[in-house]
Amino acid sequence: MNRNIRNIIIVFFLSNLSIFAQIDIDSIVENGRKESLWKGFKRYDFKYKQRDARLIVPSHPLSGNPWIWRARFPDWHTDADSILVSEGFHLAYINTNDKYGSPSAIKIWDDFYDFLITDYKLQEKVALIGVSRGGLFVYNWAKKNLEKVACIYAEAPVCDFKSWPAGFGESEGSLNDWKKLKEEYGFVSDDEAKLYSNNPIDSLEALAEAKVPILHMIGLKDKIVPVDENTFPLINKYLKLGGNASVVTCTKGIQELEGHHFPIETPRLVADFIKYHSLNNLPLDASNYHQEGSGLKNSQIKFERNKTGRVAFLGGSITHNSGWRDSICNYLVKRFPETTFEFIAAGIPSMGTTPAAFRLERDVLSHGKVDLLFEEAAVNDASNGRTKIEQIRGMEGIVRHLRKSNSEIDIVMMHFVDPDKIASYSNSIEPDVISNHNKVAKHYNIPIINLAKEVTDRINNNEFTWNNDFKNIHPSPFGQGIYANSMVQFLNNAYSSHIDSDDKILSYNLPIKIDDYSYDNGYLLDITAAKLNKSWIIDSLWKPKDGANTRPNYVNSPMLIGNYPGKALKLKFEGNSVGIAVAAGPDAGVIEYRVDKKEWTTLNLFTKWSMHLHLPWYYTLATGLSSNEHLLEIRITETKDERSIGRTCRIRYFYTNRY
Repeated sequence: MNRNIRNIIIVFFLSNLSIFAQIDIDSIVENGRKESLWKGFKRYDFKYKQRDARLIVPSHPLSGNPWIWRARFPDWHTDADSILVSEGFHLAYINTNDKYGSPSAIKIWDDFYDFLITDYKLQEKVALIGVSRGGLFVYNWAKKNLEKVACIYAEAPVCDFKSWPAGFGESEGSLNDWKKLKEEYGFVSDDEAKLYSNNPIDSLEALAEAKVPILHMIGLKDKIVPVDENTFPLINKYLKLGGNASVVTCTKGIQELEGHHFPIETPRLVADFIKYHSLNNLPLDASNYHQEGSGLKNSQIKFERNKTGRVAFLGGSITHNSGWRDSICNYLVKRFPETTFEFIAAGIPSMGTTPAAFRLERDVLSHGKVDLLFEEAAVNDASNGRTKIEQIRGMEGIVRHLRKSNSEIDIVMMHFVDPDKIASYSNSIEPDVISNHNKVAKHYNIPIINLAKEVTDRINNNEFTWNNDFKNIHPSPFGQGIYANSMVQFLNNAYSSHIDSDDKILSYNLPIKIDDYSYDNGYLLDITAAKLNKSWIIDSLWKPKDGANTRPNYVNSPMLIGNYPGKALKLKFEGNSVGIAVAAGPDAGVIEYRVDKKEWTTLNLFTKWSMHLHLPWYYTLATGLSSNEHLLEIRITETKDERSIGRTCRIRYFYTNRY
């Protein structure tokens, strides 16, 4: 969308299909408005109910008009503010500096908030910023307006006025400010003020229950607002109440004003915190990227009636890492509050459908009967160079194996995004790997969440950018929020129907296979099953000595190792496919292998990632075999990859597809 056009038309935000009008400053600001520039952005100063107010408008507002609200000192440490404005946030401020977060100050804030979201069409949830005494404002307003707060960021905040300005503890306080505060709050004496029970550190239960995220930046040497009397008691209480809280200690640079002024070392962290929690609160309408398939009725009945549930997450590093997976777990726990859940995190970096099909029993099914499984592999299947046949055989193998283990299991297939998929979708081409996985999903009527297409469309609609917002195939907190919001909307729709007394859990029938050689009976075979000679050894607790990185389960674990050319190892197996799972590191060599005494085939184990990582890699050596017993032989060759420092074959598992 052309950005100039975007600034003058009504935009449609996909999150709930509501209409957000672009701000028309001239039509709604009172007389006396002054326009200027703030770090290159338009700044409007005006009067609101006789109080000075300002609004800073981004050049390219994000859909929904998210915003940040400064409680105090609007020109102090504004690096994070400017990052957010440059990335589409509005920045608001109203001068209530003489009111110390009192009830009358909160009333002014209530009115100003209503004005901004009604007349300026700002987002209903706001990110609050409280610096020093600004902490009194943001917490007192937040506790009264739980549903309106996206998050709280506080810097050296006053959390108890008995510390500052009263000076009843370690702080020397401020006699002048204490006198003004007592007048503002209507206290007739110090004793009456000491009995006040609604400081920021008090009555945090509702704020914690609402899961309002908070972040404090503090200086440990602060004598004006000592952390032991302010941040630490508040954070400790909040965490014990189940709240979401983080603290960053700023120790670098010059600590001025008795430690109360200190440099903010990580303004990007602040901006990302606010951005993630602000945009994470927008209820994305992603239904155009969801295919319901057979739905999730079975798991809903199981969760609601049996009050137990086992949920598994199978995939690569995007599933292994924290983020969207945690959000889905939290959603299920909240959606089914009486249900006891077991969550199985079976994501392993670098692995797609082929490894998943063969490790399925070990990593998922060994835990017992699974009710709901989320599967993703579109990124790794493509980046790892798996062929169309492998992509279908692997994905179909996973689905059939799961359904044979439990004919009632609900499965959700997800497609995550990467730059290649963005390029394809931007040219109206569906990526091959997604087409292949969708072929399996549609054949088995499995629900699909196409996050690759959704993220591409949102980027092309100028809602956010890849470089500044999503950032990587391993998404930023903002990107994780996009994923989680889409998935939660899918689950909300899937679990929206009422369960009647006569509703039953149904078995899914298995249709005819797409590929006769799909890996639907895949399993891992222990390395001790091989017949060895002097050219091969088993290291029962292998770990590298070359300084290269490793992956879990591929270090301090048994490894079958061949380091130099010699005789072949032999493995007798039954199955229509056979392969090896190796750790292909800087010393990865070249092997030759054959099945059933046929011609030798050469395979270079060194990958483009091997220089710095003992990469877990699954090599399928033969497939389409008959139903007889077979013999696999492997030997090390004299030749090696010129990048490799050795000739090693290091096998963690053999794998086969049983008949």
